[in-house]
Amino acid sequence: MSLAPLRSLFLLAFMAGALTLGVSFYLEYGALLQPCFLCQVQRLFLAAFVLINLIAALHNPGRTGVCLYGLASMGCALFGAVTAGRQVLLQNTPSDQMPTCWPTLDYMIEHLSFWQAARSVFKGTVDCVEINWTLFDLSLPEWSLLFFLAMLILWSTLLCRLLPGRHRVSQSEDNSVHVVGRD
Repeated sequence: MSLAPLRSLFLLAFMAGALTLGVSFYLEYGALLQPCFLCQVQRLFLAAFVLINLIAALHNPGRTGVCLYGLASMGCALFGAVTAGRQVLLQNTPSDQMPTCWPTLDYMIEHLSFWQAARSVFKGTVDCVEINWTLFDLSLPEWSLLFFLAMLILWSTLLCRLLPGRHRVSQSEDNSVHVVGRD
């Protein structure tokens, strides 16, 4: 696989992520939706994903650089998908199984250690359960999960094609097949 089209893939991933990030900021500041802590964590992973892909598109790396940037992008997408998946699970939990009183994020930050607060947030808060906005009957965390999964599929497919040990096969004019060498 030629490395030239990979620069375009990094640019497309950057543009898709930047558009998604722009929509999240519009919903916060234009539509006045307040993001919960899990939404903010997803936005952090999305911003890191966007930045990595922008740097990769500008850098135009070789094979090793493509693998490193791809792995970093996959890491951001994976952690973003886990966070979004957790919020989707919280939103789909029946209301009779949800705790009736959760502390606020401000209270947790003030009175708990960072790790205790983070653990409590991933267990869920009232803010994370609310569904304030939907598009095509999908909530924001569900859209976020779809985006992160799409980026995981894109970069895992790309990295699988770049794995060492894959041989190119060419067919000569007499229809005999030859292994030319590694990609």
